[in-house]
Amino acid sequence: MSALPLDQLQITQKDLKTGKLRTSPALHPEQKADRYFVLYKPPPKDNIPALVEEYLERATFVANDLDWLLALPHDKFWCQVIFDETLQKCLDSYLHYVPRKFDEWVAPSSEVVDMQKRLHRSVFLTFLRMSTHKESKDHFISPSAFGEILYNNFLFDIPKILDLCVLFGKGNSPLLKKMIGNIFIQQPSYYNDLDETIPTILQVFSNILQHSGLQGDGDGASATPQKLEERGPLTPSDMPLLELKDIVLYLCDTCTTLWAFLDIFPLACQTFQKHDFCYRLASFYETAIPELESAIKKRRLEDSKLLGDLWQRLSHSRKKLLEIFHILLNQICLLPVLESSSENIQCFIEEFLQIFSSLLQEKRFLRDYDALFSVADDVSLLQQASSVLDETRTAYILQAVESAWEGVDRRKAIDAKDPPVAEDLNGGMATAELISGPSSYPENSEEEKCMGAAAALGPAVHGVELDSLISQVKDLLPDLGEGFILACLEHYDYDPEQVINNILEERLAPALSQLDRSLDRQMKPDPTPLLTSRHNVFQNDEFDVFSRDSVDLSRVHKGRRKEESTRSLLNNKREVVAQRQRYEQYSVVVEEVPLQPGEGLSYYGDDYEDEYDDTYDGNQVGANDADSDDELISRRPFTIPQVLRTKVPREGQEEEEEEEEAEDEAPKPDHFVQDPAVLREKAEVRRMAFLARKGYRHDSLTAVAGSTRGHGQSRETTQERRKKEANKSTRANHNRRTMADRKRNKGMIPS
Repeated sequence: MSALPLDQLQITQKDLKTGKLRTSPALHPEQKADRYFVLYKPPPKDNIPALVEEYLERATFVANDLDWLLALPHDKFWCQVIFDETLQKCLDSYLHYVPRKFDEWVAPSSEVVDMQKRLHRSVFLTFLRMSTHKESKDHFISPSAFGEILYNNFLFDIPKILDLCVLFGKGNSPLLKKMIGNIFIQQPSYYNDLDETIPTILQVFSNILQHSGLQGDGDGASATPQKLEERGPLTPSDMPLLELKDIVLYLCDTCTTLWAFLDIFPLACQTFQKHDFCYRLASFYETAIPELESAIKKRRLEDSKLLGDLWQRLSHSRKKLLEIFHILLNQICLLPVLESSSENIQCFIEEFLQIFSSLLQEKRFLRDYDALFSVADDVSLLQQASSVLDETRTAYILQAVESAWEGVDRRKAIDAKDPPVAEDLNGGMATAELISGPSSYPENSEEEKCMGAAAALGPAVHGVELDSLISQVKDLLPDLGEGFILACLEHYDYDPEQVINNILEERLAPALSQLDRSLDRQMKPDPTPLLTSRHNVFQNDEFDVFSRDSVDLSRVHKGRRKEESTRSLLNNKREVVAQRQRYEQYSVVVEEVPLQPGEGLSYYGDDYEDEYDDTYDGNQVGANDADSDDELISRRPFTIPQVLRTKVPREGQEEEEEEEEAEDEAPKPDHFVQDPAVLREKAEVRRMAFLARKGYRHDSLTAVAGSTRGHGQSRETTQERRKKEANKSTRANHNRRTMADRKRNKGMIPS
C-alpha cells in the first residue's frame, strides 16, 4: 500500500485531557514544538571583545536551533516551518543582515569566521529542505498542495529568492538552480509576483539617477518652478564623498543581486523583457556610469583608500550590468534561435534587431558591451541560422557599433582588466584584505588607482589640441615652463581647469611638486622611421636601394650620355631587321609562278574542271549596247563646273588690286594716331566710292517710306517708289525661275 502525502495524512493520538483517541491532520498547529528562534545579528564591524562575545553567543543559539530543526522528521519539520513565526523571522533576519561579499567590514577573528560558515551552511540547508516537496517514497507532499503551502504561508517570495541567489549562488549554483526552479514550477504564481516586482527594480535605477542629480523628480518637476532659496540637485562631482559612497554601494548591491538571480534562474528573462528592461538598463548605464566614473576620478586628492574601493565597486557594477544585458539577450533571442526549427526563428531574430536598433544612440554602452561580448559574433550566428536575415539592418547595427569605437583604442579597451572584487570565503562573507585592508594601489598614484576597463577608453591628446591646452594654462601662468605644464596635464587627464586650480592652491601631487616649474617642453621624436615613411613616385622602383638588395648596375649611367650622330642613326638597321619577317609574309602573293620543264601538268591538273561553262567566253558584254556617250549628254551642253574653272579676274578686282598696289607703293605714314572721327569719315568716303564703282546706289529707305498717310507725299518719295517698282525684280526673290535655269546650265543641279 502506497503512503499518503503529508497534506492528506491523518494521525491518531490520545487526548491528554479526556484520554480518548482522536484523529487530526498531520499538518496541524498542535504538532508544532514550543521553541523560540532568536533573531540573527551581523558580526561587529570592529573587533571589540565584548561585541564579539555577544555575537558568538547569539549566533550559537541560532545555529543550534537550526540544527535541531533539520534533525526533525518530515512531518514535524513542516509543522514547525508552517506554524512557527519565530522561525520565519529568524531566517528573514539572516537574509537581511548577513554581510554580502561586497560589504565592507574589518577582518574578523577566526571564531567569527567559523561561526559564519556554520550559520551559512545551516540556513542554506533549511531553505533547501523547505523547497523540496518529496524527500523519499514515504515522506512527500503533493505538488499542488506544496505550491499552496509555499505561497499562502509566505515561505518564499521574490525578495527572499533574490537574497538566496546573491548569498548562496557562488559555490552552490547547481543546488540553487534546482531549488528556485522547483519553486516556480510548483507555484506559477511567483511569475506574477516577479512581474509586479520589476517596476520596483526599475524604480531603483530611477532613484539612483535622482539622487545623483541626473534625472528630474518626475513629470511635475518641470511644471513647478524652483524657489530661490532651494538648492538644486547635486551632481556626483559636487556631492560629498560619503553621499557618493552610498550611491556606489547601493548600485553595486542592486547590480550584483540582479545578476545573481538571472544567472541562477534565466527563465525569468522573458518576464523582465515585458517591461522593456534591456533598453532601460542600457539607458541607465549610459547616463549614470560615465558620471560616477568622472566623479571618482576628479576626487584624486581626497581619501585615496576610499576612492580605490569605490572604483573597484563601480567597475564591478559596470561589468555586472553588461552581463545582465547579455543574459537577457542570450535567453530572449540567441538560445531560441539555436534550439528552434528554421520556421520559428524569425520572431527571435526580429526581437534581436529591435533591441539593438533601440540602443544605437547609447554609444558608451555599445562600446563597453562590444568589448566584453562581440556584437559581430552574435550577428554572424543569426546569419548562419537564417537565410532571410535583413542585411541592411544588421549592417546598420554593426556600423553603429563601429562608430561607437571612433577615437578609442579598441585593443586597449578590450585588454583592460577590472580590478578584482573581494570574494567571500563561504559564499556569504567578504575577506578583509581587498575591502578594508591596506590599499593595493600605490599611494599618490591616481592613474593606477583608476585604471579599469572604462579608464582605458579615453583617447590620447596630441598635436594641435595639446598645444591649445598648454597655451590655455600658460596664458594665465606665463612663468611656468611648457614641460611642467605638459606633465601636469598628463597627470590630471588633460583637464586645464583642474591644473590651474591645483597650481594656484598649491595642491599638486608630490611627484609634480618636485619638478622644476620652468621646465621646457621636449619634443618627442617621430616613432616612425624615415625609411618606412617615404612616399614618392620613385618608391619601390628598380633603383630603390632601400626596398631591394640588388640593383642592375648595367642600366645605371654616370654622367651625360654621348649623343648619336646622324650617320650612325641612319646606319642603324635594327628596326628594318625587326620588320623584315613581318613583310616577308606578304610575298606569298605573286603575279607569275615560274615552272620548271615537266611541271605544267602537275601544277594545273588539280584546277581543271570538265563541267566548266564556256558559253559566254567569246561574247563582248556591253560593247554593242544602243546607248552611247552622245545620248548621255544630249540633254544639255556640257559645262565645266565653276569650281574647276580657271579664275578670270573681273574689272572690279583688277581695280582693287591696282589700288592696293598703289597704296603699297605710297609712302608709309608715320605712327601718329589721328582723330577717330576723321578716320571714320575717310573710311565712309572710301566705302561710298567703292559702292559707286560697283554700280550700287544708296537706298533712301526713309524716302520710300514717306510720311503719314493722308498728309500727301513729297516728290522725292514718289520718285523712289517708282524706281523701286521698276527694279524690284533685281533683288529679293522675284527672279527664282531665271536663277534656277542659270544654276542648271552651270551644272550645279543634276537634270
